[in-house]
Amino acid sequence: MSRTVRRILAISGSLRDASSNTRLLRAAAAVAPEGVEVRLYEGLAGLPHFNPDEDVEPGSVAVAEFRALLRYADAVLICSPEYAHGVPGSLKNALDWVVGSGELYGKPIGLLNASGRAVHAQASLAETLKTMGVVLVPGASATIPLDGRGLDEAGMAADPEVVAVLHVVFAALAGG
Repeated sequence: MSRTVRRILAISGSLRDASSNTRLLRAAAAVAPEGVEVRLYEGLAGLPHFNPDEDVEPGSVAVAEFRALLRYADAVLICSPEYAHGVPGSLKNALDWVVGSGELYGKPIGLLNASGRAVHAQASLAETLKTMGVVLVPGASATIPLDGRGLDEAGMAADPEVVAVLHVVFAALAGG
């Protein structure tokens, strides 16, 4: 059964300016199928530290905006680095802000991995997301080993191997 996926929120788990994870998501936006909007969430660093006492509506502006973007999205695509065999704290913090409010519950999710060496964080991220009740879409998660290739986002968007994998991810998120 096919899903209508027109709006994808892309979330990079990295705060680095020159992050290969962020560049890969920008490349994904550039090669997205016609009719599919990929919006990169750029507010990760601005989210306050999660505190259950502060998890109230409407809450902080940053949290309210993040939740609104998630509600608006038909699907989410996350690309995250691995730090010390785990998910970066900033990404886990963002996920903690939507556990109770439920914006990710039942939402189709794809996971990209920009490093062939990073395997622990992907497994940990998948476990966290499953616990939150998301739909980890088979075929919408992929490793695109960019290690040492020195590609910028335009180079990624022009690389036939990268583009082929991204098209598979988009097709899987759309249920096709």
